[in-house]
Amino acid sequence: MPGSAIRRVLPFLALAFLLPLSPAQAQPVTIQATPIERFDAGGARRFGPLEFRGGLVLSSPSSTFGGLSGLVLDAKGEEFLAVTDKGWWLTGRIASEGDRPVGITDARMAPMMASNGKALAGQGRGDVESLVRVPSGVLVGIEGAQEIWLFPGPDPLNAFGTKLVSDPALSRLGGNQGPEAMLAPPGGAPAAVIVIAEESPDDPAALPGFLFAPLGAPKPVGRFTVRRMDEFSATDAVLADDGMVYLLERRFDFLRGVALRLRRFPLSAITPGAVIEGDMLLTVNRLAAIDNMEGLALHRNGAGELILTLISDDNFSPLQRTLLLRFALIE
Repeated sequence: MPGSAIRRVLPFLALAFLLPLSPAQAQPVTIQATPIERFDAGGARRFGPLEFRGGLVLSSPSSTFGGLSGLVLDAKGEEFLAVTDKGWWLTGRIASEGDRPVGITDARMAPMMASNGKALAGQGRGDVESLVRVPSGVLVGIEGAQEIWLFPGPDPLNAFGTKLVSDPALSRLGGNQGPEAMLAPPGGAPAAVIVIAEESPDDPAALPGFLFAPLGAPKPVGRFTVRRMDEFSATDAVLADDGMVYLLERRFDFLRGVALRLRRFPLSAITPGAVIEGDMLLTVNRLAAIDNMEGLALHRNGAGELILTLISDDNFSPLQRTLLLRFALIE
């Protein structure tokens, strides 16, 4: 290229480097929903303190849909944000009749983007397993890399993420033992960020817990343990407005198939050095309408009942399903 042409191009190149990067544009996605009429093969709707309010089998022609591994809802249980274990956001609205979900509308998907302008999935950080809203944005837990990232602002689909936590203790977790569950208690007590790992790398009877504070520049401030029982592994956790933590667990082997467990314990039980067991709310096996349940979110309905919404990770497998299930807690 002649020198005069280079001189003409250079100002435009300089301007390009100064312009702010833009996240990848979210694309609409069509999601079909088929009702689940019966959760239990026998037709039961009440399971201890939980009552089945309805469910959906979700599918989409989009190749990016699937692998849903984390879920948050708005206060009405309508608007949702989910993450996939291939590093994509999914947002939309759950249409309901009462507490019974009947469809998904306004769905959009976008790749999760890092502050360098590249997709997380292209940097070995696509296996996103947990998320929680905080005042400054959204936190996500990334398995494999064993890191916590922050996506600032009200709309993570239009935000660039930055690494917030990379801790040696988290790094000791195995490739499939990462930060599956995450809490961010209001007020930052007992910690600003609480992580529960899927499994322990060296203790089959423990689900390791990690405490980090403060939120702006979190450092390790303690460890705790949730007792692991019957080979169930943690897949998500959420904090209710009454101070109770709800823990979602999954077990799978080829002999027994998939199983689901829900238990709860008070947030106050989480202290450095604590060993927590909690109360069992629900345990079901493959005879129920479940799959690889990995996401859990809460809201209260108009009657003040606590509604639990569960979602499954189909691992992008034709042999599995993406399910959305709803239960009401009836004390």
